[in-house]
Amino acid sequence: MDDPIVLSQEPVLLVGGAHGDNAQLLAVLVEAGTVVAADSGADWIASTGRLPDVLIGDLDSVSDATRGAMPPTAVHQIAEQDSTDLDKAIRSISAPLILGIGFLGGQVDHLLAAMTVLSRYPDRAIMLIGDHDVVAHVPPRLDLWLEVGTRVSLFPMRLVRGRSTGLHWPIDGLDLSPYDRVGTSNRADGPVSIQAEEPGLLIILPVSERNVLQQALLQASDRWPAL
Repeated sequence: MDDPIVLSQEPVLLVGGAHGDNAQLLAVLVEAGTVVAADSGADWIASTGRLPDVLIGDLDSVSDATRGAMPPTAVHQIAEQDSTDLDKAIRSISAPLILGIGFLGGQVDHLLAAMTVLSRYPDRAIMLIGDHDVVAHVPPRLDLWLEVGTRVSLFPMRLVRGRSTGLHWPIDGLDLSPYDRVGTSNRADGPVSIQAEEPGLLIILPVSERNVLQQALLQASDRWPAL
């Protein structure tokens, strides 16, 4: 991690520029303490009548009006072009959980880049929130209090093995790989526990399970080492 720009003992909300459902943004803004914008995510926040606490990114897409309305000390330009604004923001935040919204909509290439960033930080608790789904990197063990029938998708970003309880189709003994077998469109038969043997497994749940996944990530006792 770079020297953090934002240090918090509470979850931090990170808002990106792939604008989605305003109702989702307003819901998480109400709950948020510190609000960070990744580049033009600041404009989405500004459209709700407030400004982010901190602005991070290469700042090539945020409007002059929004940037100019913020105190200069709250604006942090990271000019390099070798990483996305999501990556720049994550490595600049130290918090027990980052809640990211505005990264799963818009262009498909941006969505795929966001999934790559999630897999790059297995040591961090990060949840991305979309209009329909929430996504996170599975820690060594993840316990989820889900209702019967809840959609549970597991997507491997590399070869991953693991064990599960509570999934209708268990993953025990399977080699999950983006080139072969993936674990999408599974479902819960009740509370679910997933134990991964290595990092690289993403979990995708309906956005209605945002609070369930958030609590599970906060309560996970083990983390993967940083890459």
